[in-house]
Amino acid sequence: MTTHSGHHTPWVLWPFVALWRLLSVIVEMTGRLVALILGLVFILVGVILSLTVIGAIVGIPLAIVGLLLFLRGIF
Repeated sequence: MTTHSGHHTPWVLWPFVALWRLLSVIVEMTGRLVALILGLVFILVGVILSLTVIGAIVGIPLAIVGLLLFLRGIF
């Protein structure tokens, strides 16, 4: 989230500040959702590739990256 630097916003500009904060929260949540979806897709593709011996060279790291991306989206 954002940190407050200690200065106060004039009351006239308060609606614009509130709108800006709302938009920043929406963008942050959208980014998390995209990270969760991409993480799940990478895990799924990595597991499917790992079913073959040659695909395991690419599949295992892909699944690990997907897991890390999924965890980043959660936390």
